Amino acid sequence: MIADNKNPEINNLVVKLLKKTGKKGYYWGFFLLLIVIAGTYALVIQITKGHIVTGMRDNVAWGLYIANFIFFMGLSYASAIISGLLRLFRVSWRRPVIRITDLMTIISAIIGPLYILLCIGRIDRLHHLIVYARIQSPIIWDVFAISTFLIGGIIILYLGLIEDFALLRDNHFIKAGKLRKRLYKLLALRYNKSPEQTKILYNNLDLISALLIPVAIILSTILSWVFGLTLRPGWNSTIFGPYFVFASIYSGIAAIIVALWIFRKAYHLEKYITKVHFIKLGILLLVLSILYGYFTFNEYFSIWYSSEKWDTKLLAKLFDFSQYGWLFIFSNYVGILLPIIVVAVPWLRRINNIAVVSVIVIISLWIKRYIIVVPTLETTLFPIQDTREAWINYSPTWVEWSITIGGVAMICLLFMLVSRLIPIMPLKEALDKEKIGNKNIVPELWDFNK
Repeated sequence: MIADNKNPEINNLVVKLLKKTGKKGYYWGFFLLLIVIAGTYALVIQITKGHIVTGMRDNVAWGLYIANFIFFMGLSYASAIISGLLRLFRVSWRRPVIRITDLMTIISAIIGPLYILLCIGRIDRLHHLIVYARIQSPIIWDVFAISTFLIGGIIILYLGLIEDFALLRDNHFIKAGKLRKRLYKLLALRYNKSPEQTKILYNNLDLISALLIPVAIILSTILSWVFGLTLRPGWNSTIFGPYFVFASIYSGIAAIIVALWIFRKAYHLEKYITKVHFIKLGILLLVLSILYGYFTFNEYFSIWYSSEKWDTKLLAKLFDFSQYGWLFIFSNYVGILLPIIVVAVPWLRRINNIAVVSVIVIISLWIKRYIIVVPTLETTLFPIQDTREAWINYSPTWVEWSITIGGVAMICLLFMLVSRLIPIMPLKEALDKEKIGNKNIVPELWDFNK
């Protein structure tokens, strides 16, 4: 690629974002592909041999797969909420963040539902959901809701890319293949940067953002009702709706920080993704950790104070270090207190520290989903005598772990592949070199840098 002397900074950024994959990139992609293949092999074994190859049995019918489903769908909903709020309030430091949040919305919404399908005993009958769909079935409503949300996420990502496609189409100094140039021209939809077109574009972005925010909140709340509306110990709680929403946003902020750190290092974007972005997101992480800690305290305090038999039995499992005690401590203490300490203390508030803390938050929130699901299912409502230990206590098998890690690798691989085709940062907004039309088309409502 050759820089355009008329607009060197845009071209420098394009060269960084759309450069050819180097040896390290190929090695990393090959490594991720091997993990995906291993997960696919485990999936084939599960389909051919059935759930006997997993640790799920009559009592614990849910395990890693449901925890993964809740976690990844939470990331998707949180990304949509964060992206929408950043757009609607015209937050000035949103620019390098917005594309990553849109991609996370879509990729997580694609991978997340796959895990819920793995809990179906006859996955070969999956097409029956469409062929014999019944509108009374809650499963069908899940299919409709998630599909609608995914379509909305794809539309908002595409609308946000139109300006970049037009820039790549019109910049003749960038060397690219004919097929890629034709693709950019087709996807730009004859966008010519006129004030009228730009106003329509941004109005539609605002409209869909405003629609996706309540949809994401509603879907996250409905997901919590799968647990909160049952009579199971630890699940029958009135705070599960807002609890799931805040937990999703909490994990979403952490995932965005980690993604920003990775792309900043991989593409050398230190000039565009600065310490300011990590501090701003770190402050949001701190606020969410306090809110999440508040809901966590209410959840367990109300269970403990009520002293109901089955709830007390569940708490005993959670506080028993021979069962779930260490996981409980990590998810509910380390994952909440560590972000508060690192972000609140000025000399600890560094880019790498915030990124490391975000990784710990992601792990702790995944563990939290796991200990929401499994210990409750192991705490049976009816006494079971003379039954096998494996039927009561759940232990994930290598098949479940392989599929789980394969899903994570698939998300990373999709991010990597997409970033080869489209700019991972909005070019026009990131550089802020040209004002489109008049200044009132896209006003900066809230500027947190001032």
